[in-house]
Amino acid sequence: MDILLWILVFLGTFAGMEGMAWFTHKYIMHGLLWKLHKDHHHKDHSHWWERNDLFFIFYALVSIGFFLLWRYEDVWIGLPIGLGILAYGITYFTVHDIFIHQRFKMFRNANNRFAKGIRRAHKMHHKHLGKDDGECFGMLFVPFKYFKK
Repeated sequence: MDILLWILVFLGTFAGMEGMAWFTHKYIMHGLLWKLHKDHHHKDHSHWWERNDLFFIFYALVSIGFFLLWRYEDVWIGLPIGLGILAYGITYFTVHDIFIHQRFKMFRNANNRFAKGIRRAHKMHHKHLGKDDGECFGMLFVPFKYFKK
C-alpha cells in the first residue's frame, strides 16, 4: 500500500471534517437537534458537561467504527479515515473547548493573528443566542474579515 495515498486520505479526512463540522453545526445543531446544542449558547447549567458534548461522542463513535473496519475487516482505508477523524476531534477539542471556551485554563495568552481571528469569529457566533440568524459555523476556517486588525 502506498504511503502517499494513506497520507492523502488522512489529510483529506481531516480537512473534510471541517466541512462536516460546519454542515453539522449549521443544519443539525442549529436545526433539528437544537435542544442538544442550546445549552452551549445559553449557560443554563452549573456543571462542566453540556448536552452539546453528545456531538463529540457521535464523531468519536464514527472514528471508532472506521478503526474497527480496518482491524476486523482488513479495509486499509479505515485506518487513515479513523485517524483523520480522531485528529480533527482532538484539534476541535483543543481549539474550541480549551482555547476558546477555556474549559481548562490553558492557552490563555495566545494572542497571535490566527488566535485572535478564531476568537472573534466564535464570539460573533455566540452573539446570536437563538438557533436562527447565526454566523461563523466553522472552527478552523473562518471568514478572512475576522483576521483583520
